[in-house]
Amino acid sequence: MEDDALKCVEIEHHDEEQQILIPGLPNHLAHLCLSNLHPSLLYRVCKSWRRLIYTSSFPLFYCLYAVCFRSSNSTATSTAYNKNNSTSTNSTITTSNLEFFCLDPISSKWTQLPNPPTSDPPIHILRHHPSFISRSLSIQSLTVAERMILIAATTHKFLPALERPLGFDPSCNKWFFGPNLSTPRRWCGSSSVNGNVYVASGMGSAYHGDVARSLEKWDVKEKVDQWKWEKLKGLKDGRFCREFVDAIGYRGKLCMVNIKGRAVKQGTIYDVTKDEWKEMPKGMLEGWIGPSSAATTTTINDESEMYVVDETKGSLSKYVSETDQWEELIESCDDLKGAEQITVGRGRVCVICGRGRLIVVVDVSVTPVNVIRVVSTPPELEAIALHILPRISV
Repeated sequence: MEDDALKCVEIEHHDEEQQILIPGLPNHLAHLCLSNLHPSLLYRVCKSWRRLIYTSSFPLFYCLYAVCFRSSNSTATSTAYNKNNSTSTNSTITTSNLEFFCLDPISSKWTQLPNPPTSDPPIHILRHHPSFISRSLSIQSLTVAERMILIAATTHKFLPALERPLGFDPSCNKWFFGPNLSTPRRWCGSSSVNGNVYVASGMGSAYHGDVARSLEKWDVKEKVDQWKWEKLKGLKDGRFCREFVDAIGYRGKLCMVNIKGRAVKQGTIYDVTKDEWKEMPKGMLEGWIGPSSAATTTTINDESEMYVVDETKGSLSKYVSETDQWEELIESCDDLKGAEQITVGRGRVCVICGRGRLIVVVDVSVTPVNVIRVVSTPPELEAIALHILPRISV
């Protein structure tokens, strides 16, 4: 009995030692000291420091969130994947084969997000259709107020898939629905500017001129019971509803082009403070030759930067508004060839490449900019969109 009691005391004493962050220093003071260090440094030192960076009291760090598609020949359930081969099963939105993951940059682990809520009618989202083998149907999402919002997609009957936005909030690890759109749509331009969601043009169940020229705003910062879509000054024509539209929130403006890639395109800009549309500057339009994005912000004095990747030669350029020119930051990079979508934030440009199976991370906070990481998506999953958001708070 005495031996057993002694062992219990020794175990308790060992556990207490494990909880000590810095020997000889009270934990509350050690916490203040360690909170000023980058979490990647703490992660490598010891288990107690590793546990600390995932507590609610430690400053949040940012992670990469991915909207992924699982091919139809895969199983209906998915497996969250990481380098240590830990797994957990989870189902998707009805039969859509859409799955949502978060990549922890500290541990390099993919974790699957919780199930989205059910809705009435159920959400059915289509990525590929047998009649259009070589074409992928757009699934549009955006980042606003440090939340991920799924805004538009297509059903198997070529109808709008979402009657209202579907969002995920990392701060509470929960999904939510936004306000009902006046007209559900697809192939629209959508982005966030100054913490608001803007949806422009698009098609409903069929083409309607009023919808193709429309512009609506949702103020996410309002209380949930006050969420609504506000109609704003519409476009002068419906040329932006023919297919998926690139739209970027950039320095207090919504910038849109109507065709992807190097094809001849048209561009327009909406000034959110003046509630007016104008033609896109010639230099901006001519250099918009691939996937583009700008860092999102909730401030009025938005000084974000806009970037574009040339998927043909693998170059990365930044738009310089003062001269209406694109400054080439990377002349050519094999990793960036075939770029499909990009997101920008926290000094990083993250690019989906390799037919959705690779994510290339570029550090644009240094000179010269350089590729610092190439990450594989979880097995059998194709990344569709990326978002840079705070880690999940649990």
